[in-house]
Amino acid sequence: MTTRAARPVDPTGPLGPEELASQLRVMGIRPGDTVLVHASLRAVGRVRGGAGVVADSLLDVLGTDGTLVVYTQTPDNSDPSRWPVTRGCAVPVAEWPRLRATVPAFDAGRTPSFGVGVLPEEVRTRPGALRSSHPQSSFAALGPAAARITAGHDLNCHLGEESPLARLEELNARILLLGVGYSVCTAFHLAEYRVPGQGRRDYGCAVADGSGRRWHRYRDVDFDASDFPALGDSYEAQPERPVTRGGVGAADCRLFDLAPAVAYASKWLIEHRSRWRPVE
Repeated sequence: MTTRAARPVDPTGPLGPEELASQLRVMGIRPGDTVLVHASLRAVGRVRGGAGVVADSLLDVLGTDGTLVVYTQTPDNSDPSRWPVTRGCAVPVAEWPRLRATVPAFDAGRTPSFGVGVLPEEVRTRPGALRSSHPQSSFAALGPAAARITAGHDLNCHLGEESPLARLEELNARILLLGVGYSVCTAFHLAEYRVPGQGRRDYGCAVADGSGRRWHRYRDVDFDASDFPALGDSYEAQPERPVTRGGVGAADCRLFDLAPAVAYASKWLIEHRSRWRPVE
């Protein structure tokens, strides 16, 4: 059954680390958990110390045996033909070859995340943080499970079986949607890989290897998050798959286990997506 954690008495006031940690515990985060966090700190409201205090509070609640994971995507490292989607701008076709030759190569240690808020950058840049090597869909992690989660992220696999999402599934990780909705729940993309007939598309990005910078082309799933909000609402309604809802600051939050959510999403997507492009 979907449960609702108690909302703080004054969710609009400035929060410090003690208040944040207390509210995260009320949400149900436990010492030793592995938690993938998608967050809008604007939704949380005023925090004394900003993103650093939010990260500190999460790590405090998780303890030394827990692992904090964030999505550090870099979709701006993409083919110029995709820039209306990945960068919000279009460029003339005649410019595409030149731009492919000048997009900076992905560097897991230095390339900033893009379009996912400030918390992923706070986590990614902390001492001891590890980051997976995918040039468009990387994850960063802090904690004892970080190496297992971030290792082996295949260059041709955004969010599938050879990505950190599959490792998080193996580790019985949990997902915290901190002031954001199901539309940004990356774990649902793992379910798309398990849908027969799921469409695929061409991707391109700049990578660096032992021989220097090169432009890498590959095919992977053609993602579609447009029905994720409906999927999430359906998931919440399942009594045997609990979702905890509650407040952290001013933010409406959700906490749930990743593996059963992905299993449910796979079945839901098969049932509700009626038209598919053939797999090539």
